[in-house]
Order: sequence, then C-alpha cells, then structure tokens
Amino acid sequence: MRAGAGRPGLHAWTALLVALCIGLAGAVQAACRDDVVELRGPWGQARFSVELAMTPEEQARGLMFRDSLPRGAGMLFLYDRPASVAFWMRNTLIPLDMIFVDSAGTVTRVHHEAVPLDETPIPGGPGVLAVLEINGGLSRRLGIAPGSELRHPRMPQDLAAWPCD
Repeated sequence: MRAGAGRPGLHAWTALLVALCIGLAGAVQAACRDDVVELRGPWGQARFSVELAMTPEEQARGLMFRDSLPRGAGMLFLYDRPASVAFWMRNTLIPLDMIFVDSAGTVTRVHHEAVPLDETPIPGGPGVLAVLEINGGLSRRLGIAPGSELRHPRMPQDLAAWPCD
C-alpha cells in the first residue's frame, strides 16, 4: 500500500475546492437574474420567479386575464425613473399584493389583496421605481412590509440597500 492511500490527495482536494467555488458562484448568480427577485427583512427572506413588465404595453397588460399565478411567482414592473404610480385591477382575475419599491430597493408600501376587477386606483406614493405583484395575502403571510429590501439586477446597484454584487 502506498503512503496516503485511502485519503484524498492534493488533486482530489483541489477538485473539491473548485467544485465548491463554482457552486457558490452559481448560487450568487442565481440570486441576481432577470427572472428572479429576492426580498429580505426582519421576517426572513423570500424569492420569486418573475416576469418583467418594462415596456408601456407590458405594463398596461400586467397580469390581466390570468386565472392563476403560481405561489412563488410574480410580475416585476420596472420604470425608467422614480415616479408616483397607481395601479388598478381592470381585467385582473386574481387577488394580488402590490409591493411598491424605491430606487434603493426599499419597500415603501404594500397594498394587500387588491380586489379582482376593481378599477379603483391604488396609489404607490412618490418615488416608486418598481412594483412587484404577487398572490394576494402572501405579503402578510411572509411578513413583507415597508422597510423590507428587494434586489434585482435591473435595479440601480449603486443605490441598492441590498445590491446584487
């Protein structure tokens, strides 16, 4: 039997270290993809698969005419610059929570359980750069509230309370 048999050699340790680094890099990159939004706060963390609504047409349509939305899914509305925005539920068939976010990625307001088909405007307040829509009631169950932080690669990283980098 040669010396060191039964123990991993230098090449095995190197391979293990490389695999671990690749795995960690993949986990970090996964958190900052266009189709993923993460939120955190004193309540913990949550991750949602998202569709982006960036053009005026995509934003006008939003989640209209859908019968359901998977629990871990949502739609992220991104604007070119902070503004006062208001949403409504015209032709939207499922109750939604609307999470209004400023340029730093900080949640400024949560509107809980918007009523399907209701055309009453739901104001987000001033300085809104993004809005995340998720299933109605989920924000309360998770604890998402003003002060929570959202990260996404299309948010301004230089201002981000929780940057992707």
